[in-house]
Formats: sequence, C-alpha cells, structure tokens
Amino acid sequence: SAEVGMNRNDFEILDSEVCYQGFYRLERLRLRHRLFAGGMSPAIVREVIEKSDVAAVLLYDPQRDEVVMIEQFRIGARDNPCGPWLLEIVAGLIEAGETPADVARREAMEEAGCALIDLLPISTFYTSPAKTSQRTHLYLGRVDCSSTGGVHGLAHEGEDIRVVCLPATQAIALAESGDIDSAWPLIALFWFARHREGLRVRWSAGE
Repeated sequence: SAEVGMNRNDFEILDSEVCYQGFYRLERLRLRHRLFAGGMSPAIVREVIEKSDVAAVLLYDPQRDEVVMIEQFRIGARDNPCGPWLLEIVAGLIEAGETPADVARREAMEEAGCALIDLLPISTFYTSPAKTSQRTHLYLGRVDCSSTGGVHGLAHEGEDIRVVCLPATQAIALAESGDIDSAWPLIALFWFARHREGLRVRWSAGE
C-alpha cells in the first residue's frame, strides 16, 4: 500500500515570536517542512492562535430521551443572518492539573446545572489545525434533566447562558437541517444519532 503522510520530524521551526498575549496568545512562526515531491520547502511564515485544550459534552437524559443544550452569544457569529446566539453544547478550557473529564463535569454544572451520572468519550480532535494546536475532547454525558433549565454561567467571565432541553429526535433533526451550525454540537449529535438506541438500552438496564 502507498505510504501516507510525513512524520513529526519532517519539519523545522526556524524562529518564533509572541505577537499578542491576552485571553488567547498569537504566535508567528517561521518554519520549513518536507515536500511530498522531496526536499524541503523554503522558509514560510504561519500565525497560530493558542489556548489550552477544550472538553465539550453533549448532555443526555435516556429516561426522558432529551438532550440538554445551551444558547449563548458568540462573537464569531456576529454576521450570522439568524443572529449570534448559537445553540451549542457545554464546554470549557482545560486548565493545568485538570483532566478533560474533570472539566466536562465542572462545566456541566456551571453552564447547565447538571450533575453527570456517567461520561462516555466520543472523540478527540484538532479544533482548527490550520490556525491552532488546540484539541477538543468530546463526550456524551448522562444526566437527569427533569429539573433542568434557566440561565447559568459565571458572571465574572461574562457568561450569559440559557439552558435548552430538547427531545433527542428534534436535536438530531436540527443538526441534520443545518439549524445547528457549530462544530462541537454537530459532531456530537451525528455520533449520538448512530448510538442513541444502544445507549438507551444500556442505561435503562442500569449500566
């Protein structure tokens, strides 16, 4: 079979500088890398936006067959014809000394008021590898959403988060129609659509 890709030693960072340090860090790198046709590229410049990795979790109540999502203002969607309030899933940055599962549990409580009963990994992936090294650790979390709702978030972080409980079939339909258009909930809901029935059987059996 044909060899696919390069290895981690097939590039060289020539120099780097920090252009901005705030909530995110902007770095400018000068580098070169091996070419598929052979040899090395000339020096090229790339800018990357850096922040710690993220844990994100789709909350699901198998007894009610409902998912818990959140709605909040997102500056990147400011030109969205439907407005910059997006329907998303619980997520948070992973700080030093925390595991992704720790953050999933913490954010489920802070952003949605939900305590996780169980937590299943879905995938770990680069968020946007053309511009950042950040990776997302994506989960499905089992919750009891019988008393879930209201507005949550940390005021000192400028969070204003409305909790939305949806029938699972409706949430999947919103993803399939494009009405949910943020990457984390889309990936989570497409995975969830494939595994939903098995999860209901597994969790209904008390596993």
